[in-house]
Amino acid sequence: MELHEIIGFVAGFGTTFAAAPDLLAMLKRRSSRGMNPTMAGIMGTFQIVWVYYGVLIDSMPVIVWNIIAVVINFLVVGAFFYFVRNEKIVREAKR
Repeated sequence: MELHEIIGFVAGFGTTFAAAPDLLAMLKRRSSRGMNPTMAGIMGTFQIVWVYYGVLIDSMPVIVWNIIAVVINFLVVGAFFYFVRNEKIVREAKR
């Protein structure tokens, strides 16, 4: 592996896992409270474009980190809507 690829892997690590604290907090709380899925959805969508760009320029760091980031961001969106649905069911059951 060349030096520029190593630097790419190190640099990608931070941005890739930027959404992980939100996902972990939501899972720990088991609530969508305080979360907005828009940012994660936008980031995940454009990271798909980054994956394609990584394929075009044949850059493994760009491809790998952005695939992981896509998964994390779409897990944030999925967890948000899962908890919103559950919270709605609980509210309706209390009526």
